[in-house]
Amino acid sequence: MEEKKITSIGGQAVLEGVMMRGPHKMAIAVRKPDGEIVMDEKPVKKHPVIGKLPLVRGVFSFFSSLIIGVQAITFSAKFFEDEEENNKSDKEKESSDGTLPNWAIAVSVAIALLLSVGLFVILPNFLSNIVVAEKEENALLYNVIESFLKIGIFLAYIIAVSQMKDMKRVFEYHGAEHKTIFCYENGEELTVENVKKYTRFHPRCGTSFLLFVVIISIIVHMFLGVYENGWINAGLRLLCLPLIAGISYEIIKFAGKSKSKCVTWLNAPGKWLQRFTTREPDDKQIEVAIASLKAVIPENSEDDKW
Repeated sequence: MEEKKITSIGGQAVLEGVMMRGPHKMAIAVRKPDGEIVMDEKPVKKHPVIGKLPLVRGVFSFFSSLIIGVQAITFSAKFFEDEEENNKSDKEKESSDGTLPNWAIAVSVAIALLLSVGLFVILPNFLSNIVVAEKEENALLYNVIESFLKIGIFLAYIIAVSQMKDMKRVFEYHGAEHKTIFCYENGEELTVENVKKYTRFHPRCGTSFLLFVVIISIIVHMFLGVYENGWINAGLRLLCLPLIAGISYEIIKFAGKSKSKCVTWLNAPGKWLQRFTTREPDDKQIEVAIASLKAVIPENSEDDKW
Protein backbone atom coordinates (compact mmCIF):
# COMPACT_ATOMS: atom_id res chain seq x y z
CA MET A 1 0.00 0.00 0.00
CA GLU A 2 1.56 3.29 -1.12
CA GLU A 3 0.81 6.23 1.10
CA LYS A 4 0.05 9.57 -0.56
CA LYS A 5 0.94 11.50 2.56
CA ILE A 6 2.65 10.74 5.86
CA THR A 7 1.05 12.78 8.61
CA SER A 8 2.39 13.83 11.98
CA ILE A 9 -1.10 13.48 13.46
CA GLY A 10 -1.21 10.73 16.04
CA GLY A 11 -3.70 9.46 18.54
CA GLN A 12 -4.61 7.32 21.50
CA ALA A 13 -7.58 5.16 22.36
CA VAL A 14 -9.45 6.08 25.53
CA LEU A 15 -12.55 4.76 27.27
CA GLU A 16 -15.20 4.60 24.50
CA GLY A 17 -13.32 7.16 22.46
CA VAL A 18 -10.27 8.39 20.58
CA MET A 19 -7.88 11.27 21.16
CA MET A 20 -6.14 12.78 18.14
CA ARG A 21 -3.26 15.24 18.34
CA GLY A 22 -2.49 17.50 15.42
CA PRO A 23 0.10 20.24 14.87
CA HIS A 24 -2.10 22.95 16.38
CA LYS A 25 -4.66 21.26 18.63
CA MET A 26 -5.80 18.01 20.17
CA ALA A 27 -9.33 16.62 20.17
CA ILE A 28 -10.99 13.88 22.20
CA ALA A 29 -14.16 12.28 20.86
CA VAL A 30 -16.14 10.04 23.20
CA ARG A 31 -19.40 8.17 22.63
CA LYS A 32 -21.58 8.55 25.69
CA PRO A 33 -23.81 5.71 26.95
CA ASP A 34 -26.80 7.37 25.22
CA GLY A 35 -24.99 7.20 21.84
CA GLU A 36 -24.10 10.87 21.53
CA ILE A 37 -20.54 11.77 20.49
CA VAL A 38 -19.07 14.52 22.66
CA MET A 39 -15.90 16.45 21.82
CA ASP A 40 -13.22 18.25 23.78
CA GLU A 41 -10.75 20.38 21.83
CA LYS A 42 -7.66 22.14 23.18
CA PRO A 43 -4.68 23.93 21.60
CA VAL A 44 -1.38 22.05 21.58
CA LYS A 45 1.39 23.77 23.52
CA LYS A 46 4.50 24.32 21.44
CA HIS A 47 7.79 22.91 22.69
CA PRO A 48 10.59 25.40 23.43
CA VAL A 49 13.41 25.73 20.90
CA ILE A 50 15.55 23.20 22.79
CA GLY A 51 12.65 20.75 22.57
CA LYS A 52 13.00 20.66 18.78
CA LEU A 53 16.61 19.46 18.74
CA PRO A 54 17.36 15.87 17.61
CA LEU A 55 17.44 13.40 20.54
CA VAL A 56 16.15 16.08 22.94
CA ARG A 57 12.81 16.35 21.09
CA GLY A 58 12.14 12.69 21.77
CA VAL A 59 12.23 13.29 25.53
CA PHE A 60 9.91 16.30 25.26
CA SER A 61 7.55 14.34 23.03
CA PHE A 62 7.48 11.42 25.46
CA PHE A 63 6.52 13.56 28.47
CA SER A 64 4.05 15.58 26.43
CA SER A 65 2.35 12.38 25.28
CA LEU A 66 2.08 11.15 28.87
CA ILE A 67 0.45 14.37 30.04
CA ILE A 68 -2.00 14.55 27.13
CA GLY A 69 -2.78 10.87 27.61
CA VAL A 70 -3.74 11.39 31.25
CA GLN A 71 -5.94 14.34 30.28
CA ALA A 72 -7.66 12.32 27.56
CA ILE A 73 -8.35 9.34 29.82
CA THR A 74 -9.70 11.65 32.54
CA PHE A 75 -12.09 13.33 30.10
CA SER A 76 -13.44 10.05 28.72
CA ALA A 77 -13.81 8.43 32.15
CA LYS A 78 -16.17 11.11 33.45
CA PHE A 79 -18.96 9.83 31.20
CA PHE A 80 -18.84 6.36 32.73
CA GLU A 81 -19.08 6.99 36.44
CA ASP A 82 -20.01 4.26 38.88
CA GLU A 83 -23.34 4.05 40.70
CA GLU A 84 -22.15 6.16 43.60
CA GLU A 85 -21.13 8.94 41.23
CA ASN A 86 -24.47 8.79 39.44
CA ASN A 87 -26.24 9.32 42.73
CA LYS A 88 -24.64 12.71 43.23
CA SER A 89 -26.93 15.69 43.30
CA ASP A 90 -27.24 17.86 40.19
CA LYS A 91 -25.35 20.61 41.98
CA GLU A 92 -22.43 18.29 42.74
CA LYS A 93 -22.31 17.08 39.14
CA GLU A 94 -22.29 20.63 37.79
CA SER A 95 -19.39 21.55 40.08
CA SER A 96 -17.22 18.76 38.71
CA ASP A 97 -16.18 18.85 35.04
CA GLY A 98 -14.15 15.63 35.31
CA THR A 99 -10.81 17.31 34.68
CA LEU A 100 -7.75 16.91 36.88
CA PRO A 101 -5.79 19.82 38.37
CA ASN A 102 -2.16 20.20 37.28
CA TRP A 103 -0.80 18.64 40.47
CA ALA A 104 -2.98 15.54 39.99
CA ILE A 105 -1.81 15.17 36.38
CA ALA A 106 1.81 15.49 37.56
CA VAL A 107 1.25 12.78 40.18
CA SER A 108 -0.42 10.49 37.61
CA VAL A 109 2.47 10.92 35.17
CA ALA A 110 5.01 10.30 37.95
CA ILE A 111 3.25 7.10 39.02
CA ALA A 112 3.07 5.87 35.41
CA LEU A 113 6.80 6.54 34.98
CA LEU A 114 7.72 4.81 38.23
CA LEU A 115 5.71 1.73 37.34
CA SER A 116 7.17 1.57 33.82
CA VAL A 117 10.74 2.07 34.97
CA GLY A 118 10.30 -0.39 37.81
CA LEU A 119 8.82 -3.09 35.60
CA PHE A 120 10.97 -2.77 32.48
CA VAL A 121 14.28 -1.42 33.83
CA ILE A 122 14.74 -2.07 37.55
CA LEU A 123 13.12 -5.54 37.72
CA PRO A 124 15.18 -7.20 34.94
CA ASN A 125 18.33 -5.56 36.28
CA PHE A 126 17.55 -6.67 39.83
CA LEU A 127 16.94 -10.27 38.69
CA SER A 128 20.17 -10.26 36.67
CA ASN A 129 22.11 -9.13 39.74
CA ILE A 130 20.67 -12.08 41.66
CA VAL A 131 21.24 -14.71 38.97
CA VAL A 132 24.78 -13.79 37.90
CA ALA A 133 27.62 -14.14 40.38
CA GLU A 134 30.92 -12.32 39.83
CA LYS A 135 29.27 -9.90 37.44
CA GLU A 136 32.39 -8.19 36.09
CA GLU A 137 33.89 -11.53 35.03
CA ASN A 138 30.59 -12.66 33.50
CA ALA A 139 29.59 -9.37 31.87
CA LEU A 140 28.44 -11.02 28.65
CA LEU A 141 26.23 -13.50 30.48
CA TYR A 142 24.85 -10.68 32.63
CA ASN A 143 23.88 -8.62 29.58
CA VAL A 144 22.35 -11.61 27.78
CA ILE A 145 20.21 -12.57 30.78
CA GLU A 146 19.11 -8.98 31.35
CA SER A 147 18.22 -8.61 27.65
CA PHE A 148 16.08 -11.75 27.61
CA LEU A 149 14.37 -10.69 30.84
CA LYS A 150 13.52 -7.26 29.37
CA ILE A 151 12.02 -8.72 26.22
CA GLY A 152 10.22 -11.45 28.15
CA ILE A 153 8.69 -9.06 30.69
CA PHE A 154 7.65 -6.63 27.94
CA LEU A 155 5.99 -9.35 25.83
CA ALA A 156 4.31 -10.88 28.89
CA TYR A 157 2.93 -7.47 29.85
CA ILE A 158 1.54 -6.78 26.35
CA ILE A 159 -0.05 -10.22 26.07
CA ALA A 160 -1.48 -10.10 29.60
CA VAL A 161 -3.07 -6.67 29.04
CA SER A 162 -4.53 -7.81 25.71
CA GLN A 163 -6.36 -10.63 27.50
CA MET A 164 -8.13 -8.30 29.92
CA LYS A 165 -11.84 -8.16 29.13
CA ASP A 166 -12.13 -4.45 29.92
CA MET A 167 -9.36 -3.62 27.42
CA LYS A 168 -11.07 -5.24 24.44
CA ARG A 169 -13.10 -2.17 23.45
CA VAL A 170 -10.17 0.17 24.11
CA PHE A 171 -8.10 -1.85 21.64
CA GLU A 172 -10.97 -1.71 19.14
CA TYR A 173 -10.86 2.08 19.35
CA HIS A 174 -7.08 1.82 18.94
CA GLY A 175 -7.69 -0.06 15.70
CA ALA A 176 -10.19 2.61 14.60
CA GLU A 177 -7.57 5.30 15.24
CA HIS A 178 -4.98 3.56 13.04
CA LYS A 179 -7.39 2.80 10.20
CA THR A 180 -8.69 6.37 10.16
CA ILE A 181 -5.20 7.86 9.99
CA PHE A 182 -4.31 5.48 7.15
CA CYS A 183 -7.42 6.61 5.25
CA TYR A 184 -6.45 10.25 5.71
CA GLU A 185 -2.86 9.58 4.62
CA ASN A 186 -4.13 7.99 1.43
CA GLY A 187 -6.13 11.07 0.55
CA GLU A 188 -9.55 9.44 0.73
CA GLU A 189 -12.67 11.04 2.13
CA LEU A 190 -13.10 10.20 5.80
CA THR A 191 -16.15 7.97 5.70
CA VAL A 192 -16.82 4.73 7.57
CA GLU A 193 -16.76 2.68 4.38
CA ASN A 194 -13.43 4.15 3.25
CA VAL A 195 -11.80 3.73 6.66
CA LYS A 196 -12.85 0.08 6.93
CA LYS A 197 -10.68 -0.80 3.91
CA TYR A 198 -7.43 -0.04 5.69
CA THR A 199 -5.26 -2.08 8.02
CA ARG A 200 -5.18 -1.52 11.76
CA PHE A 201 -1.39 -2.03 11.89
CA HIS A 202 0.42 1.32 11.68
CA PRO A 203 4.24 1.75 11.68
CA ARG A 204 4.17 4.84 13.92
CA CYS A 205 2.13 3.30 16.72
CA GLY A 206 3.07 3.78 20.38
CA THR A 207 3.41 0.01 20.69
CA SER A 208 6.19 0.09 18.10
CA PHE A 209 7.85 2.98 19.94
CA LEU A 210 7.87 1.02 23.21
CA LEU A 211 9.43 -1.96 21.46
CA PHE A 212 12.15 0.31 20.04
CA VAL A 213 12.77 1.63 23.55
CA VAL A 214 13.31 -1.91 24.86
CA ILE A 215 15.65 -2.85 22.00
CA ILE A 216 17.65 0.39 22.14
CA SER A 217 17.98 0.05 25.92
CA ILE A 218 19.51 -3.41 25.45
CA ILE A 219 22.08 -2.01 22.99
CA VAL A 220 22.94 1.05 25.09
CA HIS A 221 23.27 -0.95 28.32
CA MET A 222 25.79 -3.28 26.70
CA PHE A 223 28.19 -0.32 26.44
CA LEU A 224 27.83 0.70 30.09
CA GLY A 225 29.95 -2.06 31.53
CA VAL A 226 28.95 -4.29 34.45
CA TYR A 227 29.92 -3.70 38.08
CA GLU A 228 29.79 -5.89 41.16
CA ASN A 229 27.71 -3.26 42.93
CA GLY A 230 24.14 -3.76 41.71
CA TRP A 231 23.17 -0.20 42.70
CA ILE A 232 25.73 1.19 40.26
CA ASN A 233 24.32 -0.99 37.46
CA ALA A 234 20.77 0.17 38.19
CA GLY A 235 21.80 3.83 38.53
CA LEU A 236 23.61 3.89 35.20
CA ARG A 237 20.54 2.44 33.50
CA LEU A 238 18.32 5.11 34.97
CA LEU A 239 20.69 7.87 33.83
CA CYS A 240 20.53 6.55 30.28
CA LEU A 241 16.72 6.69 30.01
CA PRO A 242 16.55 10.16 28.35
CA LEU A 243 19.17 9.10 25.79
CA ILE A 244 17.27 5.87 25.04
CA ALA A 245 13.97 7.74 24.61
CA GLY A 246 15.65 10.25 22.31
CA ILE A 247 17.28 7.61 20.11
CA SER A 248 14.07 5.59 19.92
CA TYR A 249 12.10 8.66 18.82
CA GLU A 250 14.62 9.46 16.06
CA ILE A 251 14.52 5.87 14.79
CA ILE A 252 10.73 5.69 14.64
CA LYS A 253 10.63 9.13 12.99
CA PHE A 254 13.07 7.94 10.32
CA ALA A 255 11.28 4.61 9.93
CA GLY A 256 7.97 6.45 9.48
CA LYS A 257 9.34 8.32 6.44
CA SER A 258 11.36 5.62 4.73
CA LYS A 259 9.87 3.00 2.42
CA SER A 260 12.99 0.85 2.05
CA LYS A 261 12.81 -2.90 2.55
CA CYS A 262 15.23 -2.63 5.47
CA VAL A 263 12.86 -0.28 7.30
CA THR A 264 9.94 -2.56 6.45
CA TRP A 265 11.71 -5.36 8.30
CA LEU A 266 12.53 -2.95 11.14
CA ASN A 267 8.83 -2.10 11.52
CA ALA A 268 7.67 -5.71 11.33
CA PRO A 269 8.06 -6.66 15.04
CA GLY A 270 6.11 -3.58 16.13
CA LYS A 271 3.29 -4.34 13.70
CA TRP A 272 3.22 -7.92 14.95
CA LEU A 273 2.78 -6.69 18.52
CA GLN A 274 -0.16 -4.58 17.37
CA ARG A 275 -2.06 -7.83 16.87
CA PHE A 276 -2.37 -7.77 20.66
CA THR A 277 -2.91 -4.02 21.20
CA THR A 278 -5.42 -3.38 18.39
CA ARG A 279 -8.66 -5.07 17.31
CA GLU A 280 -11.00 -4.58 14.38
CA PRO A 281 -13.45 -1.76 15.23
CA ASP A 282 -17.15 -1.55 14.43
CA ASP A 283 -18.79 1.25 12.44
CA LYS A 284 -19.72 3.34 15.49
CA GLN A 285 -16.16 3.23 16.80
CA ILE A 286 -14.85 4.36 13.42
CA GLU A 287 -17.32 7.27 13.50
CA VAL A 288 -15.77 8.42 16.77
CA ALA A 289 -12.23 8.21 15.36
CA ILE A 290 -13.27 10.17 12.26
CA ALA A 291 -14.83 12.92 14.40
CA SER A 292 -11.65 13.23 16.44
CA LEU A 293 -9.35 13.30 13.40
CA LYS A 294 -11.42 15.84 11.47
CA ALA A 295 -11.19 18.23 14.41
CA VAL A 296 -7.36 18.42 14.29
CA ILE A 297 -6.68 18.48 10.54
CA PRO A 298 -4.97 21.85 9.85
CA GLU A 299 -6.16 24.24 7.17
CA ASN A 300 -2.69 24.24 5.64
CA SER A 301 -1.97 20.70 4.45
CA GLU A 302 1.77 21.30 4.85
CA ASP A 303 1.50 21.82 8.62
CA ASP A 304 0.98 18.17 9.52
CA LYS A 305 3.62 16.57 7.30
CA TRP A 306 5.66 13.98 9.20
